[in-house]
Amino acid sequence: MRLRRRDWLAGSTALALYGPAAAAADTLYRRGNDADPETLDPHKSSTVAEAHLLRDLCDGLLTYDNRGAIVSGAAKDWSASADGMTYRFTLRPDGRWSNGDAVTADDFVFSLRRIMDPATGAKYAEVLYPIAGAAAVNRGERPVVNLGVAALDPATVEIRLEQPTPYFLELLTHQTAAPVHAASIARYGEAFTRPGNLVTNGPYRLVDRVPGDRILLEVNPHHPDAGSVAISRIAYVPTPDLSGAVRRYAAGEIDSLSDLPGDQMDTLRARFGTQVVLGPALGLAALALNTRKRPFTDVRVRRALSLVIDREYLAEAIFGGTMSPAYSLCPDGLDHYRTPPEIEGRKGLPIDHEEEARGLLAAAGYDPKTNPLHVEYRFNMSDNNRNTAVALAEMWRDLGVVTRFVYTDAKTHFAYLRDGGDFDIARMSWVADYSDPQNFLFLLQTGNDGFNAGHWSDAEYDRLLAEAAREMDLTRRANLLYAAEAIALRELPWIPLMHYRTKALIAPRLRGYHPNLRNAAPTRYLSLVA
Repeated sequence: MRLRRRDWLAGSTALALYGPAAAAADTLYRRGNDADPETLDPHKSSTVAEAHLLRDLCDGLLTYDNRGAIVSGAAKDWSASADGMTYRFTLRPDGRWSNGDAVTADDFVFSLRRIMDPATGAKYAEVLYPIAGAAAVNRGERPVVNLGVAALDPATVEIRLEQPTPYFLELLTHQTAAPVHAASIARYGEAFTRPGNLVTNGPYRLVDRVPGDRILLEVNPHHPDAGSVAISRIAYVPTPDLSGAVRRYAAGEIDSLSDLPGDQMDTLRARFGTQVVLGPALGLAALALNTRKRPFTDVRVRRALSLVIDREYLAEAIFGGTMSPAYSLCPDGLDHYRTPPEIEGRKGLPIDHEEEARGLLAAAGYDPKTNPLHVEYRFNMSDNNRNTAVALAEMWRDLGVVTRFVYTDAKTHFAYLRDGGDFDIARMSWVADYSDPQNFLFLLQTGNDGFNAGHWSDAEYDRLLAEAAREMDLTRRANLLYAAEAIALRELPWIPLMHYRTKALIAPRLRGYHPNLRNAAPTRYLSLVA
């Protein structure tokens, strides 16, 4: 992702243009969403489906517009020190919570301390580790008051960093950096996210939630830009059954879909024409292998499984060209990086590597007739994911591998992995929070158990990432990260499958949608016509 960097250090309220000035009429936007969210607590969220919702409910210090540009959120302007170690943010004087309370600097101090407090159990806290003291606080080694964030006055937030971080401003657009309402948490505890209890500072507020059916939002009348929001209500509709979601879209029951069945792309293009919208993305679909248990402790087994995967087939035949084959963890085009290294077996066709793969399995003690390798593949159910699972099993069957499937909904699947559930091989997906290789490579660091589900650990890999975090020279930093990725691609704790592209169905009556690398489409920038 190469976001426009203009006015980043000085800030710019000119970027925060929120659309038509007329107040919202009573309009309902029926928005298809990837899955039912596991949580509406921004500090415990981790999925794209949650990100879409929280972008409407919450204003971080900074946010994204509908073209993926960084713009003012709760902060009206900001500045950075000459050494890049300290940032100051001036809050909008008219910022309000959905109950009418003023948004203050103390709200951000409380919230950043809360996500780093180990008692919160935030599995995504590592995203904000560039803040001074964050890692030590999150590990319980230091009290939360040692976090490098302060309220200089009610309207000024100061954040100090461990070291200069090229992508820090992008981190503040992420939902984990969103504020939460301290008084509501004190009153309701874990129930603070329920309808009637949830107090948010974004352009929308929560009205109702029916799991598996819809989440209803309406304009937050206390938000400073409420008068310029064109869509008054949003019904977020979970759409894990993509084929069923297309039928609902065709019947006029849904105005947009954020994912499409890849095996139907030709039909969808013929049927809906320009309503099918493809765009760029920075995301990875991969297989995580449980390196805590045999036989996946053996790199020969991991390499054999990778060698015979036909990534071009998965991307073209199953996903209809809406994904691209992945031979690296990092997609090409990241800021502050070079062309990524690639996995073994990139050249030639998968069939050309079958003999080598059989030899690796034989060396690991497996024989297709007398002692076949049995694997359990766990994935979250959707049409595309199911078809991918069947295709992988067919590719591995040529090696004598016997594959068993276990599948659940997305919420259960990712929660199971984050909470340390047992597995053999599991589908993993990741969409970058910022355009830097670190945001892909940190997933496999030792101790990052929320994402490194297979608990892979490599001392040299960790050392390279730690050295890169301290390196000021961007070229040397890129080389360190390249060396780290090369280790991961040699050891294959994750087997890369495909890199993402966004694919959507956008009804003609929905205006203001622009595909972008961040896959950001905040509803405040959209409108509906009759």
